[in-house]
Amino acid sequence: MAIDSKTPNPVPVNEVPDDYFRFHLPNLHHFSPFGDDWFALKAEAFARFFGTPVFLVAQTAIVAIWIGVNAIGFTTFDVYPFILLNLAFSLQAAYAAPLILLAQTRQADRDKMHADADAQHREALAFAAEQRQTLAAQQASQILNLLQQNTELTELVKELSQRIEVLTIEMHDKVVCSDLKS
Repeated sequence: MAIDSKTPNPVPVNEVPDDYFRFHLPNLHHFSPFGDDWFALKAEAFARFFGTPVFLVAQTAIVAIWIGVNAIGFTTFDVYPFILLNLAFSLQAAYAAPLILLAQTRQADRDKMHADADAQHREALAFAAEQRQTLAAQQASQILNLLQQNTELTELVKELSQRIEVLTIEMHDKVVCSDLKS
C-alpha cells in the first residue's frame, strides 16, 4: 500500500501488482483449435467488427444510398427488387456466420483457460489460507507453551526471592546477634 504524498492528509492508494495474470501463464501453451495465424486473428477482428455501431451505421448508409441511387434513377445497375443488393446481403451473411462462430469458439477457448486459471488461483489462495491457519495454530501453541514456561519461571523467581529474603533475614539476625554478643 503506497501513500499519496500530494494530499495534505495521506490517503492509502492500492497498488496493482504487476503479475496479476501470473496464474494464466501456465495456460499460454494452449492454442485455439483454429490457430493463431494471421487469418484467424483477422477473421476474429472482422467478426467482432460486425457488431459495432460503426458497422451498423455504415451498412445502413450504404444500403440507403444504394436504394436511393437506384430508385431515383440516377443509375440503374440494380433496379427495384434490388436483386444485386439481396445477393450482397446473402454473400455477407454466408461469410459473417462462420466468422462469428470462429470468434465465439476462440472466445470460449479463452474463457475456459481464464476459468481454469482462476480456479487454480482460488485453489492456491485456499492452500495458502490453510497454511496460514496451520502456522497460526502452531504459533498459538508455542505462545501458550512460552506463557506456561514464563509462569513457571516467575513462580521460581518468586520462590527464590522469598528464600533469599529468609536467608537475608537469618544472616542479618546472626550478624546483628554476633555484634551484640561481642
